[in-house]
Amino acid sequence: MNHKILTALRKHGTAGAAALLMTTVGGARPAHAQAEPAAASDQTAPARFFCNTAALDPTERAYHQRLTEKLIAARTAVVELPKGYEFQFSPQDISIADAAQWVVAEEKCCPFFNFHIDLEKQGNLVCVGLTGAEGIKPFIRSEFRIPEQK
Repeated sequence: MNHKILTALRKHGTAGAAALLMTTVGGARPAHAQAEPAAASDQTAPARFFCNTAALDPTERAYHQRLTEKLIAARTAVVELPKGYEFQFSPQDISIADAAQWVVAEEKCCPFFNFHIDLEKQGNLVCVGLTGAEGIKPFIRSEFRIPEQK
């Protein structure tokens, strides 16, 4: 993997990495980003997860990036799950429609995720869950700026 892309992904999230990918490899073909493998205790062989940045056209990608930033900024809690994470939101900040639009676009470029959307606590909590294969947690932490628990 290109070190510049991974560094941009860590520092600037998907926007920085996508911009770097588009400028280094062009937008006409799929560009891939890969997270670091999980610690040896989490898996026996490194898992690889690739984002197809060509899955969305430039307009869709820009909208999806704005929605991603909105979700990251608005989350009220991050809950670690056995195979991923759940992001929790106030429905005043993130609607079920926002969550659904984000999931539909995210699945196009990152089909290795499993998604769930929940409306809980009598409509007072919107939840978006991301799970996947063994080793997905480091990728999610990197993509969605989740600090590691110590």
